[in-house]
Amino acid sequence: MSTSRLPDPILITRPAALHRLAEALMHETVVAVDTESNSLYAYREQVCLIQFSTSSRDFLVDPLSLDDLSPLELIFSSARIEKVFHAAEYDLICLKRDYGFEFSNLFDTMVAARILGRDTLGLGSLLEAEFGIQVDKRYQRANWGQRPLPAHLLSYAQLDTHYLIPLRERMYAALQEKGVWPLAVEDFSRISAADGHVNGTKGEDCWRISGSNDLQPQNAAVLRELCRYRDQLARSLNRPLFKVMGDKTLLEAAARCPRSLEELAEIDGMSEGQVTRHGRAMLAAVERGLSAEPIYPPRSRRPDERYLERLDALRNWRKITARKLGVNSDVVLPRDLLNMVAAHNPSGLEDLVLLLNDVPWRVEHFGGEILDVLSNPKAQLG
Repeated sequence: MSTSRLPDPILITRPAALHRLAEALMHETVVAVDTESNSLYAYREQVCLIQFSTSSRDFLVDPLSLDDLSPLELIFSSARIEKVFHAAEYDLICLKRDYGFEFSNLFDTMVAARILGRDTLGLGSLLEAEFGIQVDKRYQRANWGQRPLPAHLLSYAQLDTHYLIPLRERMYAALQEKGVWPLAVEDFSRISAADGHVNGTKGEDCWRISGSNDLQPQNAAVLRELCRYRDQLARSLNRPLFKVMGDKTLLEAAARCPRSLEELAEIDGMSEGQVTRHGRAMLAAVERGLSAEPIYPPRSRRPDERYLERLDALRNWRKITARKLGVNSDVVLPRDLLNMVAAHNPSGLEDLVLLLNDVPWRVEHFGGEILDVLSNPKAQLG
């Protein structure tokens, strides 16, 4: 396959064209999909482009030019039309968050590659391995919110979906041959249920900063006030937090508690311009933190020792099983399900079936082994 003679994608910027596209896609049985967002350039990240490919044409939908994307609802929710993504989870989170779309009947080529035990999972690597196509990934971190989008970005976006359908065909055949197609369907269905909820106070959470737990309680209160200042400023400028001020700079300021602009200027990351722009506001935040009540890291209750024993035994079993199958451990039993089984400790197959009702293939193939591990975790740990 060659990338040099691709027909130009059709750019959709008007409602009438979007309606025509939606009508055309409703007649397809398989549609490739991808999205581009501006998380590196905005506080309020949003979907800036939606790519669609059929077996014959490529389309680029510009959400920033369209007030209403509801014509696409039936495409995404249709159980008849298979939507092919690569690494779908983040795309689905963004599309649910921004537009409230619901999804069914997905095929994720990255998940398929994991189940097949492929060494590399990136789309570029898979396209090169399967079709000898080299994709230039230099534009992954581009500003997709800029308008107009230059031609080279439109071409880059087109390539992200153009080859997904033939890649899907090869992976489907491999999954069938290996006898793990039902396992793939389980994981595709789990991805469809990804949550689009976004925590709006993330920027104010000082405990997410690496090293914050090592601060004294009063210094932690200072860090919280500095995080609040940065978050408010980032919101007003619609910039990512890291483009306003780095985590390390805030952490050092909280540890040193500068009381003057001169002291603030000595902190790593505080350039002359930063001191001019933020100096007085940061010093005020430091004073608020020093006057506030000390704060302490959130504490999680120590898990029950028997739960930890079951968890270790299940992890050990999963690692051994994955090695036999030639796959990543998470393919055997995803981490959230592993933790749930260890926590609930089902007493028999009926309980396990109820607990893992959305992964029946795994229950059928691994259920007996899981119950054996739970009945005697010490034996599994040897």
